[in-house]
Amino acid sequence: MTVTTSDLAARQRVRSGVVCAVVSAASFAASGPLARGLMDAGWSSAAVVAVRVLVGAVALAPIAVRQLRGDWRILRRNASLISAYGLIAVAGTQLAYFNAVARMNVGVALLIQFASPIAVVAWLWLRHRPGAATLAGGTIGLAGLVLVIDPHPGLSTSWPGIAWALLSMAGGAAYFLLSARAGGTLPGTVLAAGGVLVGGLMLLVAGAIGVVPLHAGTEQVVFHNFTTPWWVPVLVLGTVTAALAYVSGIAATRLIGSRLASFTALLEVPAALAFIWALLGEAPHAIQLLGGALILAGVVVVRRGENTGH
Repeated sequence: MTVTTSDLAARQRVRSGVVCAVVSAASFAASGPLARGLMDAGWSSAAVVAVRVLVGAVALAPIAVRQLRGDWRILRRNASLISAYGLIAVAGTQLAYFNAVARMNVGVALLIQFASPIAVVAWLWLRHRPGAATLAGGTIGLAGLVLVIDPHPGLSTSWPGIAWALLSMAGGAAYFLLSARAGGTLPGTVLAAGGVLVGGLMLLVAGAIGVVPLHAGTEQVVFHNFTTPWWVPVLVLGTVTAALAYVSGIAATRLIGSRLASFTALLEVPAALAFIWALLGEAPHAIQLLGGALILAGVVVVRRGENTGH
């Protein structure tokens, strides 16, 4: 079989997209454990999100300004997309996730959030007739969610935490769908910088008017085996888990599409569990790990059905 130039280009595009998705997943993975450390030191979840995304905006601003090349009309034409990205994909998703990890085991919150690929596929398939593989994969994924929540007697279940985690799951789906839009007109770094700036500013406004509690501190942050000044996790949250994570995630979604990007992003789960063990000394129960495996199996089934359907 002859391999054409277009085939090689397509393969390179997929490889580049997958690399970007892996970088994004690994970067996002550290956000929950680092945020938990700050919240245990007296920070509110809204303050953690606001500082994280505003530091990320500062880090991305010089690159975004250079990419605009003085054409500020790009911002006006894409104002609604940037605003939606900032409010839903950035501020809303992360605030919901951090509120979840403040009330429940971080690993469980993470596994619930990472049912978002099922939501992505469901949304994209609403305009088409869902096939048997899609229905089967969604059912398997929902069964996995039940096991992840693990509401049997004797286990202290935080239903508010579960509700926040489910909201973060919906926001995660919106993140992939919004990241794929305007790929030809709006540079990814500009979308990321504008989104995190909008999200951070809206959280500051919400805190100022009392909608969300907004308080921070300068106490040392205590993790599982070490203690560090407060500004160290703040810096890592902003530059790595916000700036790098969002830019690489947008690039991945535009290169390989929201479906494949969302599936590859599931690598954040094992990466985050490693960070959780190292920083917090926490681990999910065996039945919850089984639930996570079912979620992964569900999205794989849906993906295989998608491939055979085209």
